[in-house]
Amino acid sequence: MEEVRIGIIGIGGMGTNHARTIIEGQVANLKLTAVADVRQSRLDWARENLPEDVALFSDGKKLIDSGICDAVLIATPHYFHPEYVIYALEHGVHALSEKPAGVYTKQVRQMNEVAAKSDKVFAIMFNQRTNCVYRKLHEMIESGELGELKRVNWIITDWYRTQAYYDAAGWKATWEGEGGGVLLNQCPHQLDLLQWLCGLPVKVRAFCHEAKWHNIEVEDDVTAYMEFANGATGVFVTTTGDAPGTNRLELTFDKAKIVCEHDKLIMDELTVSERQFCMTEPNGFAKPEAREVLVETDGMNEQHVGVLKAFTNRILNNTPLIADGSEGINGLMLSNAMFLSSWLDRTVELPIDEELFLEELNKRRKTSKLKEDTGIVFDTTGTY
Repeated sequence: MEEVRIGIIGIGGMGTNHARTIIEGQVANLKLTAVADVRQSRLDWARENLPEDVALFSDGKKLIDSGICDAVLIATPHYFHPEYVIYALEHGVHALSEKPAGVYTKQVRQMNEVAAKSDKVFAIMFNQRTNCVYRKLHEMIESGELGELKRVNWIITDWYRTQAYYDAAGWKATWEGEGGGVLLNQCPHQLDLLQWLCGLPVKVRAFCHEAKWHNIEVEDDVTAYMEFANGATGVFVTTTGDAPGTNRLELTFDKAKIVCEHDKLIMDELTVSERQFCMTEPNGFAKPEAREVLVETDGMNEQHVGVLKAFTNRILNNTPLIADGSEGINGLMLSNAMFLSSWLDRTVELPIDEELFLEELNKRRKTSKLKEDTGIVFDTTGTY
């Protein structure tokens, strides 16, 4: 095979962006051959804006069955991600899923079990892993040079959204249509990065405020406290209601403090381990010396294009993916834990009770009300 023929299932905001990326030739050896959407308005858009040889389908499974695609990119509402991945893999088609992997971990675990038995490539669109800042930080942590993690704080509040954003699609910000709000829509990248860098916590206590800043069903303001197996602690804060917002990740280790903000990686490097200094320094008010370093990176940040390139090259040349699809369950486990903690008003342990989570989620789905679409599709240039 010299070229991968790909179909896109779901051509709303994200699917549209991916289609443009591919037809513009930004990914070598990747050709768009089909798109599918249940909405006639989106198929009309595709007919008017995509090349004539791109086939149109009103059913994603028929696209997979057509035989004109070697792979599919799934950009549907969240509940359908596992369903289409499973169908594709079981029918001999490679699959790339948009984030999140799904809405609840039981659903995603079943998808991963199918993927483990398949010889087809399964990837997930964790494009923030291509960011040079996070890649370099991951490399530093893995090397052990920073010592043991002590504390993590991530304030990610630059997701500001207006009411019009939520009103644009009937499934958005509903329990039945989307399965969650800021945690499930905007933050899967940060939750993935958090577990990629620090590992999953063992305990979570969260407060998820629903409809605090918008007329919606789901959460738009979250504060969560986490405990890790080694005793490290953390706080995760996010919202779509702050303007201007903040995106600041601060990690404290035994040998350094790291701050990721404004596309920079700044390290305060200690001259001696904090634990060693604490136990050997005779002066009770002394502090270990530190030097501030602007950590150099390779400057590369290909985002979605990078994920698509890696996916294509894995199929053609068996090279590494940016993120294997099976890894999507980890960040989802974290958001599921935050929801469950808030719903039950108590601390929960990870891995969560998946049956209990689904039971609680379904309670909310039963009273959920889908809205009428406004017909607007936002060009998000990379983010829902």
